[in-house]
Amino acid sequence: MTLTQQIRANFPILGRKVGSRPLVYFDNAATSQRPRCVLEAQQRLSEEHNANIHRAVHTLSYEATEAYEKGRIAVQKFIGAASADQIVLTSGTTMSINLVANCLVRGGFLGEGDAILLTEAEHHSNIVPWQMACQMSGAHLEVVGVAAGRGSENDGSVDMDAYRAALRRGVKMVAIAHVSNILGVENPIREMIAAAHELGIPVLIDGAQGIVHRKVDVQALDCDFYAFSGHKIYAPTGIGVLYGERAWLEKLPPFMGGGDMVGKVSFEKTTYADIPLKFEAGTSNFVAGACLAPALEFAASLRDDAGVQEHERSLIEAMNRTLAAVDGLFLAAGQARERVPLWSFTIEGVHPLDAATLLDKMGFALRSGHMCAEPIVDRIGGGSMLRASLMPYNTQEEVEAFGAALERTIKMLRQ
Repeated sequence: MTLTQQIRANFPILGRKVGSRPLVYFDNAATSQRPRCVLEAQQRLSEEHNANIHRAVHTLSYEATEAYEKGRIAVQKFIGAASADQIVLTSGTTMSINLVANCLVRGGFLGEGDAILLTEAEHHSNIVPWQMACQMSGAHLEVVGVAAGRGSENDGSVDMDAYRAALRRGVKMVAIAHVSNILGVENPIREMIAAAHELGIPVLIDGAQGIVHRKVDVQALDCDFYAFSGHKIYAPTGIGVLYGERAWLEKLPPFMGGGDMVGKVSFEKTTYADIPLKFEAGTSNFVAGACLAPALEFAASLRDDAGVQEHERSLIEAMNRTLAAVDGLFLAAGQARERVPLWSFTIEGVHPLDAATLLDKMGFALRSGHMCAEPIVDRIGGGSMLRASLMPYNTQEEVEAFGAALERTIKMLRQ
């Protein structure tokens, strides 16, 4: 059995068909598939340990709590955090960023005339929460451009001169993607964090794509916050992570009120629990949280395997060749020297929605539209693009078949 066959054997869904065609799943940047170890954990936890966590003394509650907290510890180890209490479990990257944005406003850390610095290639979840924070606080957004478009420069790089200049214009928070979900390139986040910290400016990293394809060590990065979603890295939907520097987590006020985030409650005054529970109001998604442990253990086994790393490089090279052979294709960040296995593109004379629909009939699952990054897609893709995104369970044969299916699709749509 080959390496890819061994990996694929963990994913029951990859054996299904779409109509009469074998499924080729190229929409991993939206949601990855779940391996058998996670699927089995979901079922076991639901069947044998279902209870509310952190509250009761009975056996089921103890078991559920222990499983949930093992998920938190797994995150700590996976991203190199100093302590598990720096890991806040949320519903996903979106909630994690909203949490920080709201808490900064409620804590008085943003005010009239302050700026929040983003790049133009951010996901909606790293734009809209900050716009809402601006509306509440009187702050405003500063946006740094990226080299992406149909001109001579199309490598997806951030304009670092503009970034450094913007930092000096009253910026109180930097929020940037580790890896763009449109461009497929890694931002120089170490350099960007260091430049911000020289001026005492905190940095939040949207790691929704970065956590999947890069080894993350939050202490080495020295970021103040790092956010990601479980469902993009083999875990179920409805669970996410916010890593925070202890000093920030301790001084920020709570995001929501309710059960599990309190110390003592009276009608006169309420005190709050210690971190991270201070930010985890309500009934937690204990099954999904517990499933972070097998999901991240599985992810680490692939991430640290030299053979898997070589397989990913070969997939990137194969897809680069496939797309380069298509007449009239524009590839976002097509001049990038390095990329993760994620490609957004348009094809002259072919609407992305039409192409995605036809490709689905052939068994290929791709994303089409603005991919929740409308500003950059509007500028470089005319409002809509196609996106193919791969994981280690994808194969060379799938890429080759995709090339043939794409040619057939283009021929049909250009007639």
